[in-house]
Amino acid sequence: MAETQTGTFRMVSEQEQALRTKLDHLSTKDHGPVIGKCDLLPPHTLQKAKDELNETEEKRVACVTELQNLVQDSASSGEEFAKIVLEKTKDKDDSFFLRFIRARKFDVKRSYELLKGYVRFREQYPELFENLTPEAVRSTIEAGYPGILTDRDKYGRVVLLFNIENWDYEEITFDEILRAYCVILEKLLENEETQINGFCIIENFKGFTMQQASGIKLSELKKMVDMLQDSFPARFKAVHFIHQPWYFTTTYNMVKPFLKGKLLERVHVHGEELESFFKEIDVDILPEEFGGSQAKYNGKIIAEKIFGTESEDTAL
Repeated sequence: MAETQTGTFRMVSEQEQALRTKLDHLSTKDHGPVIGKCDLLPPHTLQKAKDELNETEEKRVACVTELQNLVQDSASSGEEFAKIVLEKTKDKDDSFFLRFIRARKFDVKRSYELLKGYVRFREQYPELFENLTPEAVRSTIEAGYPGILTDRDKYGRVVLLFNIENWDYEEITFDEILRAYCVILEKLLENEETQINGFCIIENFKGFTMQQASGIKLSELKKMVDMLQDSFPARFKAVHFIHQPWYFTTTYNMVKPFLKGKLLERVHVHGEELESFFKEIDVDILPEEFGGSQAKYNGKIIAEKIFGTESEDTAL
């Protein structure tokens, strides 16, 4: 009996080790599609969830139930904001709550804090969520704000693009871009592979003018940072800035005080020295304006793939 158990243990251990080895040598071809739901998580992604997020099948069920109970119990205690959280999430299914559990590595108390942040962001910035439907932001997404690559990077992350050169902030306002981000994040987070692997954001500041820099308000930058921090059940794993001019520093220094340590560590400012950038992001998934080998980004094609022709209300 002992020998059988030992043999079984060794077999499982070797299987896990093989998956961990694969995680160290992934390519862009080792992951599922970005758009649409994930039918089956790759074995190496399940291993990643286990290692990084403390996830098991049993804990998924238990922690979702615990979080749902915490929402109920907190509201029953009489705390006013807890009542709002319950009201805003009472019709949500288990998959919704699992996003928050994964984003906080199966720590239920921290997951509840994130859920409160999610609701608080919508209460704090109601202008971003008024009549928020895919059709309301479609033209912004078609213009490429943000762009979404249909291939994941080698780490399995969804890559979001922002190309500032052609941005006319009088034609497409900062709030319109943030509204588009809110719709896109909700849509992409339906995919479990994305919940586990997270997002990578690439900001191309080539052509960033001093007029654009002076037109961005501090309140708008803070709103953007609030969106990225503790307001969505999303793992933002990296933010890359490329081709930024010298006066970008002024804009970035306005943002830095709002960034928490973890996100600040994940911000990479490359300028024109892109060797380290291309070690992280493969050229064969990037459009040509981001230094890649793919055709120029086409937001209209992406909007059609994500939304089709139907309109669906995503407001919380």
